[in-house]
Amino acid sequence: MIEVRFNAQKNNGQAITGNLSEPTYKEAKQKIHKLAEKHQLKIQSIEKKSSYIYKIRRGKEKPIVGEQRAFSKDEVANALRKLGYEVVSVNKKLLDFNLKPPPQDVVSFVKISAELLEQKLPYSEILTLLINDIENKTLKETLKQINNELKKGADSEATFLRYQGVFGKFTAYMLGLASKSGNMSEIYKATAKFLERQQEFRKNLRSALITPLVTLFVLFLAVIFYVGYIFPETAKLFVKFKIDLPPLTAATLGISDFLINNMLLVFLAIIIPPIIFWQFAKTKKGKLFVDRFMLKIPIMGSLIHKTLIEVFCRVFYTLYSGSAESIEPIRIAAEATGNSYFENQIKTVAIPLMIKKGIGITNAFQASEVFTETALSRFHSGEETGTIKNTALQIANYYESETVFRLKNVIELIQVGIAMVIMIVMIALTLISAETATISPKSPVM
Repeated sequence: MIEVRFNAQKNNGQAITGNLSEPTYKEAKQKIHKLAEKHQLKIQSIEKKSSYIYKIRRGKEKPIVGEQRAFSKDEVANALRKLGYEVVSVNKKLLDFNLKPPPQDVVSFVKISAELLEQKLPYSEILTLLINDIENKTLKETLKQINNELKKGADSEATFLRYQGVFGKFTAYMLGLASKSGNMSEIYKATAKFLERQQEFRKNLRSALITPLVTLFVLFLAVIFYVGYIFPETAKLFVKFKIDLPPLTAATLGISDFLINNMLLVFLAIIIPPIIFWQFAKTKKGKLFVDRFMLKIPIMGSLIHKTLIEVFCRVFYTLYSGSAESIEPIRIAAEATGNSYFENQIKTVAIPLMIKKGIGITNAFQASEVFTETALSRFHSGEETGTIKNTALQIANYYESETVFRLKNVIELIQVGIAMVIMIVMIALTLISAETATISPKSPVM
């Protein structure tokens, strides 16, 4: 999140100062200008909070070098002078950007916090301990700022949501909610479990889909290079001496000639479609299409679908407290799945039906068409017996066990399939090379 401070003036001359936090500086400026237009303010300055490197000393002591975030150089210098230091220099940091911390660091923070909360340690003390031990600079600085704001009495939910760029939207919401709830430990444990499952699922999905696709793409490029560049160097020698070519060699040489003569066309055909698809997938409509398509992929689609239901049910179980307060947990659980199609169906179909027509959870979920028959059957039983919260946990645990077991088998099957494809390609190239080696010139006629 980018923090900015603006100074403005009302029509009567009264000075106004305010702070905003937005994902980007551009969005912050747009929001400030909208506020100025709405309240008829004259913007005088907009300052972005940046990092400053300072060098200070006290008396004849050795100079100290440090880093501080502030809106201006003078702000840092004045604060240090008030502490009794002689300011040697204050300079704005040239490369002032912080990378998002690795998911493992966020999971570790949430998990350790949950364990320490179970031991009844005060939350401020937990943050202080973790700030001293965490190595990632971005996460450390974020926790420092959160700790300072919470000590000043800031709203925990609003504070954590300001740093959703660091934690992620769902994690930030859950951690902010935990501080307001009566059971911080339970919510932190549930969040840690969710993050671990999400990380494990992404790792398995990468092994099952992304890694094989990259392997096949690299293999495809290698074959193109062999057929388009290496093979013709040998085969065209035979053509030059008017030697008849065997079928495989002749066919491969024909493909090679096509690739060479249409090199630009082939290059564009390889590069442009992925770029177009990538740009389309970044749009709202494209993301909906891709996320819906993911659920229909043979074999993997079913596993992805069940994992989304597992995530939904696990989050719903954590947040649900009664039938009268089911809308917000359903909305948050849908967002936690990370699948825009699943989320869209819940928000645009299920929730409106529950609010406007007052239908039950099971019927609303059935209308959304994103739940399996098994999940709907279990929700129906839970709704009738008044145990829908525990039912959600049972569904989550059931699908976790099923998907973990089946995904391992799928990954092994895909790996075997990739190995077979590589073997077939290598055999084909070997046969072409071997056939080329059998070619011999005709004996000269006397």
